[in-house]
Amino acid sequence: MALGRASCDKIDMTGPATIFDRALMRQRRARIAARFDAHDFLFREIAVRLAERAGDVRQDFALALDAGCRTGLFTQAAQEIIPGKITRFVQSEFSSGLATAARDRNNAETVVADDEALPFATASFDLVASCGVLQGLNDVPGALLQLRQSLKPDGLFLGALLGGETLFELREALLTAEAEIEGGASPRVAPFAELSDAAGLLQRAGFSLPVADLDPIDVTYENIFRLMHDLRGMGEANTRLDRRRTPTRRATLMRAGEIYAERFGQPDGRIPASFQIFFLTGWAPDASQPKPLRPGSAQTRLADALETTERALDEKTGAAFPVRNPD
Repeated sequence: MALGRASCDKIDMTGPATIFDRALMRQRRARIAARFDAHDFLFREIAVRLAERAGDVRQDFALALDAGCRTGLFTQAAQEIIPGKITRFVQSEFSSGLATAARDRNNAETVVADDEALPFATASFDLVASCGVLQGLNDVPGALLQLRQSLKPDGLFLGALLGGETLFELREALLTAEAEIEGGASPRVAPFAELSDAAGLLQRAGFSLPVADLDPIDVTYENIFRLMHDLRGMGEANTRLDRRRTPTRRATLMRAGEIYAERFGQPDGRIPASFQIFFLTGWAPDASQPKPLRPGSAQTRLADALETTERALDEKTGAAFPVRNPD
């Protein structure tokens, strides 16, 4: 049975839902801590782009939180790309093994903490960066609320969230192969947000001036097995509670590799892997921030600024006619 692009659940914006086995996630991160540097390209690139965004902001930051830091990738990127802009870093990480690596790498204060239950006091930080961990949480809106509360007024949040088209090639190949070989497909895909949802997540958490933009990261691999090896090395293997608990059949994996190459293979024989990254920006509310004008309060007409004539439509005929400028 042929499938189109593999569909996936959407992140639940209405409240917490128990989707992921967080205990298994912690165990897997502990296992990959010693060799994570060999597979960290995706999150390292995300950290670099977040640091560049922090550099685009005019103000400096006294204290920053690297939330879900893994091995301290944002802290390291910021120290290298925007030295001196951030005075002090605190790193938090779900896995004690990764937290130790982060502390040793950056010589920064490091806390072992669950991203769903952060231990920080209200209004602690001037900047919070979340480097690609939100999509693995059961309560994304709740986690964003905690991050917003940890910011001082007018503090900046920078985050990255994997979008719905991430690894669509791999998902399609695996689902099609399972349907062919085993007669059905098991749950493999984590819920993803759509870009239209991302700014809404920030707004719901109470951030001011929320912005979400899309920035793809595309890489190629020799074959599907190299890709899956990298995903395991990142600690990003399937942790859904409803996942199948038995290993995938060898025949299914081999067929998935064939489908991947047939549908998405490049002329040089390599296969693409697409990562869709939503970058999130929001501010903790503060009275100093710009406020939208009330409707009808503008002092300058858009037509004047554009040096053109404003035209209105006749409701009955649809014909346009000029609108006289007020004296």
